[in-house]
Amino acid sequence: MKKAILVLEDGEYFLGNSFGSQKDTIGEIVFNTSITGYQEILTDPSYYGQIVVLTNPHIGNYGINDIDRESDRIYLSGFVVKEYSKIYSNHRALKSLDEYLKEYNISAIENIDTRKLVRHIRDNGSMNAIISANNFDVDYLVKKCKEFRHIKGVDLVSEIIDDKYEQTNYFNSKKDGKYNIVLINLGAKYSIIRYLETENCNVINVSPKISYEKIVSLKPDAVLFSNGPGDPEPVCYAIDLARKLMGKYPLFGICLGCQILALAIGCKTYKLKFGHHGGNHPVKDLNKSKIYITAQNHCFAIDKDSIGSDIEITHLNLNDNTIEGIKHKRFPLYAVQFHPEGGPGPHDCNAIFKEFIGML
Repeated sequence: MKKAILVLEDGEYFLGNSFGSQKDTIGEIVFNTSITGYQEILTDPSYYGQIVVLTNPHIGNYGINDIDRESDRIYLSGFVVKEYSKIYSNHRALKSLDEYLKEYNISAIENIDTRKLVRHIRDNGSMNAIISANNFDVDYLVKKCKEFRHIKGVDLVSEIIDDKYEQTNYFNSKKDGKYNIVLINLGAKYSIIRYLETENCNVINVSPKISYEKIVSLKPDAVLFSNGPGDPEPVCYAIDLARKLMGKYPLFGICLGCQILALAIGCKTYKLKFGHHGGNHPVKDLNKSKIYITAQNHCFAIDKDSIGSDIEITHLNLNDNTIEGIKHKRFPLYAVQFHPEGGPGPHDCNAIFKEFIGML
């Protein structure tokens, strides 16, 4: 197997073996603490532009299938694991993880000390990194990392959303449901659509650059702002759209959609040191005094000091006390920072979708 190197922006580096594509790849490095679900992680659009480290040491043993994907392709930039299993076994498996990565030209590295790497990211924060199987000059690779853009201040949503999806429902969604939900697709996961369908909803998928007038013409019962990648503040067209919709329709936000709605009602956001990524984050529901284990994937959070008197904080993260849910006191607006659909992750919070439908 060909050797490869992972170099971080601060000069830390790790030698290992290459699999998947062998092109050089750069992105912000983050870690995910999920035990299973590597295919869902690979295809989550929220990871666009990032190199993802998995803390679970053995990856690839159940292969790749056509069911567990969360989008139409792999969105992350690179993949880092402790040990890649070259042998896979599952009755649904169609190909190996290595074949899947090569299909989408995604570079990966294995056989490195991922525990040391994750501790380094926790201590020093997320930063740019590069995977290379072609150049082992650390100083050169550090320079490449420093020259590469950082995600703060960059509108990544525009890079993954094609405007042709405006006026188009490209999911095979129900047509005979009780409610029409317009999904503002900032990088939506398929699991969100599946759960909405189980709640008797027709899902109308649209671009976040859609006009307010077009949404009105679709006659929605509610509007949902989905998850997506990167910094919410540059996604000004989605924020402006949320402001126009506020008070006109029930609004719901998930992950990036939560931050978009928060900005629309006057809150501020900030970048977390190393983000929340994984399927084991404890969140407290302040109204029910219950604690849920949640799936999360975001690098930004809502600033507590910017919460106005019209906003109720509904959920808090018990690891770092960051805001995980908000509700407007006057308008039908509800948003959560975690992923109630899981995918991958626990299903503790599936009832959030019922709460959303209850707003209608």
